[in-house]
Amino acid sequence: MKLAAAVAAALDERARLGTAGVAAGRTLAAGDQWAVDDVVCTCTPHDRPFEEQHAGVAIALVVAGTFQYRTPAGRALMTPGSLLLGNDGQCFRCSHEHAAGDRCLSFHFAPDYFASLAADAGVRRPDAPFTSPRLTLPRSLAPLMARARASLASGPIGEWGDVALALAVGVLELIAGGPSAVPAIAPVHERRVTELVRHIDGHPAAAHSLESLAHAAGLSPFHFTRVFQGAVGVSPHQYVMRMRLQHAAGRLVDRSAKVLDVALDAGFGDVSNFNHAFKREFGVSPRAFWQRPNRDGSAWAPGALTE
Repeated sequence: MKLAAAVAAALDERARLGTAGVAAGRTLAAGDQWAVDDVVCTCTPHDRPFEEQHAGVAIALVVAGTFQYRTPAGRALMTPGSLLLGNDGQCFRCSHEHAAGDRCLSFHFAPDYFASLAADAGVRRPDAPFTSPRLTLPRSLAPLMARARASLASGPIGEWGDVALALAVGVLELIAGGPSAVPAIAPVHERRVTELVRHIDGHPAAAHSLESLAHAAGLSPFHFTRVFQGAVGVSPHQYVMRMRLQHAAGRLVDRSAKVLDVALDAGFGDVSNFNHAFKREFGVSPRAFWQRPNRDGSAWAPGALTE
């Protein structure tokens, strides 16, 4: 919840000062070939979309909020868990057509460095590797997302350089298999999905059934599932489970947190189901997730947990 709270606080401060919306970034770390910024945007549907140009190859992890992102490769709704992609020198436009504010971890890579990684991964055009504006977070990168979110919420966990390299390699392995198209979504459906995504992210433990979500969107369950998956990249059930597990992983940063309490607070009926879902998503149990360091980001060690 801390990640979204930072966006809400920035929006409140903007309202108090009466200033225009802006995407404000602070550099968390940088190396010779990479940098990572924490970017909080306070734009609303009343602000004009801003147009910029990527300086270096960009991969951003959306950690809170929603927005629309357009490049020459297409247009996509960005939601928590989305991976924003941008080629070096590519112009892009971000807008908030249905809701205010977002927060991203924005990684930037030197073009020559990223091109060498892309060539090693077998990408056909290593100089312009991305043919889509967005990737949906795959299970292979879910531990990395949890690591990055935890670092934002509770202080650095591990080395940002390791995270940057693991993210770049993971994304390149995904796109080496071919382009991933983002389907066009009707504006009215995109608005409804945006509202529901924000509600789920703010209340991940609530009882979000397919029927209740479809009813809130004013669609049949079948039609809603197709619309949601087209807009977000995963089914409603997959998104709810992913948000619950990502929030649960963040809770486990607290060294005094009991796995049982985290499981129940995340909306799981018992710890057995939670452990099974957690291991399927992250590859290890909740305890091992925080106790076993791993340079690829799958696990690290902030301290002991109690069962």
